[in-house]
Amino acid sequence: MVATPKKDRPRDSVFEAGFRGKNVLITGGLGFIGSSLALRLVPMGAKVALLDAMIPDYGGNLFNIEPIKDDVTINFSNITDATSMNYLVRDMDYIFHCAGQVCHIMSLSNPFPDIEYNIKGVAVLMQACKNFNPSAKVIKTGTRGQYGPSVKLPVNEEAPTNPRGIYEVSNLAAEKIMKIYNDVHGVRTVLLRLTNIYGPRSQMKHSRFGVVNWFIRQALDNETIKVFGDGQILRDFLYIDDCVDALLETALCEKAEGEILNVGMDKAVCFLDLVKNIIEVTGSGRWEFSEFTPERKAQEPGDFYSDITKIKNLVGWEPRVTLREGLARTAEYYRQYRQWYWDPSSNG
Repeated sequence: MVATPKKDRPRDSVFEAGFRGKNVLITGGLGFIGSSLALRLVPMGAKVALLDAMIPDYGGNLFNIEPIKDDVTINFSNITDATSMNYLVRDMDYIFHCAGQVCHIMSLSNPFPDIEYNIKGVAVLMQACKNFNPSAKVIKTGTRGQYGPSVKLPVNEEAPTNPRGIYEVSNLAAEKIMKIYNDVHGVRTVLLRLTNIYGPRSQMKHSRFGVVNWFIRQALDNETIKVFGDGQILRDFLYIDDCVDALLETALCEKAEGEILNVGMDKAVCFLDLVKNIIEVTGSGRWEFSEFTPERKAQEPGDFYSDITKIKNLVGWEPRVTLREGLARTAEYYRQYRQWYWDPSSNG
């Protein structure tokens, strides 16, 4: 049995005051970010409903909510089902939209899930809010991939958006749809562009998304981690607890309504240093250089790290967990609960 998380984050008392007694819907609620968010909200007294279609390989895992399974309502439905969404959005104070097709590699060969879940799904959700609950506040988790290759580093919210894949294009389209509902129909939205999120409760069965977590799995299995190119490409990697803080803080911040905000780490690291840190933290594994696969080369944007000045100034959020600390926490979680994530028969 997993212990219920304690309220030990720096601003949990503020969050508790804001969310206690509030009705919250989390789409993709059994996935990585959605479940982590639910685990924080329930002890604060929020009334949490989770929506998840449990599409294979997308990361939905019932074990993710084991500590709170009796304290949440779960709806096994699809974000594109208008009948379900029309019902579920009613009376919700906050809606965290974390559902979607999240694999940029898959989008190279099959763009239709991106269009179905990321574009149609958002349209269905926002139309449901417009018709049945226009006072709800909707917070969306987008991706830094919406920018495409960086023109200038660090990348701020005014940078050009030239995404290199259908996955990223679909997220950009979804963001613009939500902005219209905010500006024209008055359904309040907060639009977040997340950097590389890692930590406990992410799927660990394949390498198509979640690069940090996949490297951690390889290290824990004492395998060889392949470092593409020369390993010097820069990224910012953000621990899940800091990501959840950003979701909660922007939800409660009136100034964030209608805004696009980067959610990332203000310290970039190259992939080679990332891998070396993972091997040191886990005490196992090894690495070697490798050529890019054609799929990864086609979508590799080069160096990227986020400018988070806007969210710092507007909302007051900034990351608190160092890379080394986040990697250690992640490795420890999967050492303890690997059977729920490694096993092919598990629902993650």
